[in-house]
Amino acid sequence: MPRIGNAETGCVLVDEEHESPAAAVFDALGSEYEKAFASSAAHRASLDWLLERLAPGSRVLDVGSGTGRPTAEVLAAAGHRVLGVDVSPVMVEIASRQVPEAEFRCEDIRRTTLEDASFDAVCLYFATLQMSRSEQSGLLRRLGRALRPGGLLVLATVPLDVEEFDGVFMGQPVRVTSFAAEDLIALVREAGLTVQSERSVMFTPTHPDARPEPHLFLHCRREGPAPVG
Repeated sequence: MPRIGNAETGCVLVDEEHESPAAAVFDALGSEYEKAFASSAAHRASLDWLLERLAPGSRVLDVGSGTGRPTAEVLAAAGHRVLGVDVSPVMVEIASRQVPEAEFRCEDIRRTTLEDASFDAVCLYFATLQMSRSEQSGLLRRLGRALRPGGLLVLATVPLDVEEFDGVFMGQPVRVTSFAAEDLIALVREAGLTVQSERSVMFTPTHPDARPEPHLFLHCRREGPAPVG
């Protein structure tokens, strides 16, 4: 798969063979997404939970890294080695400029090679909502295997029991699939992870077309070997 690297920004662009609806949405939103979610206290608290438990210089995978803020920026500023993966070329370009201390790749995480036990932590904030349920389940299992024993996974989603729901997000048409909270927690456990804490909040993005939406944050640990498959 051809790659175009940028040594100054740490950006690696990958030519995708498969188009992603999420790429079109987030290419269009760009920095507006960061502005809309910048006031999320729950997101900041989730990062604080992670920072309190990470050893110095930990290797962290940020799935759906967006503009790099706040997740990659906060973790890199704390001295951790951050790899951000996002399907949107626009987001990757912005993140590479804003957080030069981290590495960013424009890839679809569903097709990214992940070595077993290669990360100390994984962040998965709102990155699965345009994937099918089988893709979300499979991704969680792959991320569980990518964590070293004792590694941490923090995730956030909109915990609704919907499948291929056509809606509008910040003015962009989207097709959303998600799980009810209890079903998502079950998937996380099947991926070999223990949920150590959870938080549910209502949040309204700072955008004229935004509406209040439920957010679920889960903070998890891989206690031992992840399941095979």
